[in-house]
Amino acid sequence: MYAVIQTGGKQYRVEEGTTLKIEKLELGAGDGIEFDNVLMIQAGDTVKIGQPFIEGGKVTAMVVSQGRHKKIKIIKFRRRKHHMKQMGHRQYYTEIQITGISA
Repeated sequence: MYAVIQTGGKQYRVEEGTTLKIEKLELGAGDGIEFDNVLMIQAGDTVKIGQPFIEGGKVTAMVVSQGRHKKIKIIKFRRRKHHMKQMGHRQYYTEIQITGISA
């Protein structure tokens, strides 16, 4: 059984027991969270597709940790213009573990 959820402007395919890193949520480690924006649920041969979301569809998860991704280096360079600009960025994330899927 798997589901497709939407959070942080992105869509994720989740199964029970999987861990994934999503956009940062203001929760502490060990807190529970429910995702109501369920786009699709597949169980065996049956597939439910929402218009855009499934009514009564819910995915529950537990927050494992908060953290930051690896640094991304941004370099802007213009040849023959004596111009080079360097920047870096580390995006915050929330790591969650899926505990249940219900339609």
